[in-house]
Amino acid sequence: MLSFIGRRLLSSLLTLVAIVILSFALMRLVPGGPFDHERVVNASIRKQLEERYRLDEPLVLQCGRYLWGLVRGDLGPSLKRPGRSVNEVLGEAFPKSAALGAAALAIALVVGVSVGVYAALHHNTARDHVAMGLVMLGVSIPSMVLAPLLITLFALTLRWLPTSGWGTLGHIVLPATALGLAYAARIARLTRGGMLEVLRQDFIRTARAKGLPERTVIARHALRLGLAPLVSYLGPAIASILTGSFVVEQIFAIPGMGRYFVSAACDRDYTLALGTVIVYSTLLVALNLVVDVAQALLDPRVRLE
Repeated sequence: MLSFIGRRLLSSLLTLVAIVILSFALMRLVPGGPFDHERVVNASIRKQLEERYRLDEPLVLQCGRYLWGLVRGDLGPSLKRPGRSVNEVLGEAFPKSAALGAAALAIALVVGVSVGVYAALHHNTARDHVAMGLVMLGVSIPSMVLAPLLITLFALTLRWLPTSGWGTLGHIVLPATALGLAYAARIARLTRGGMLEVLRQDFIRTARAKGLPERTVIARHALRLGLAPLVSYLGPAIASILTGSFVVEQIFAIPGMGRYFVSAACDRDYTLALGTVIVYSTLLVALNLVVDVAQALLDPRVRLE
């Protein structure tokens, strides 16, 4: 087991290094620069700006210096926000995206697992068809469409919740719902499929034949194995949710990582955009590592493969 974890850990580290190098190269190869949108300045001032941020050095040397900074936990200065580092900017933005993501994840799990189990227990009935019809509707409607609909209904028409902003519990309800329902639909489909497979197993029929209550059969025997397909999906899903949705944060004017990433990309703020990519990639790789270890613990055949 330790050798399995060691191999996965080494593979994860190599993947992160490859992501950083490739992202660094691609961002520098994109036409335009961080000072192209400034007012027209003479060549000497532009040269001084490039020297200050060491943008005049060879790309390989810049990449090496950036990697060394990452080893020390330094994401570098923000090129478009003088006097502020990327660590400071993302340190302020990440908690907001994480809070939004945690709320969206809770909604996705509660709604998705509940609907999936309900549909599986009423397989091939009208209740199953209605539940899965709603799931397909949730999969089909993207967050960018659902968010304005929620704002129109609950904020503008009913006036129950604020339209945008951040700071109170009410500000998190609509964006978390818009972000979480899409994942809830996918979780419901996976849960239903896993539960249907488990409910056909012999040990479930044996448990029922012994006279155990249906609730006990589902909760203690079927649910644990029925949720197994979720394990591989939750890794990237949690990383994606916790870093927030770029579109949802823009619509609801939430000062999270997604909003800074969009502005950094438009402003050619290399370091801030790259820092956002690194944070997201680290979460994704780390959570996939956790998923691999969890699957190995649940199923020893994974270690053999």
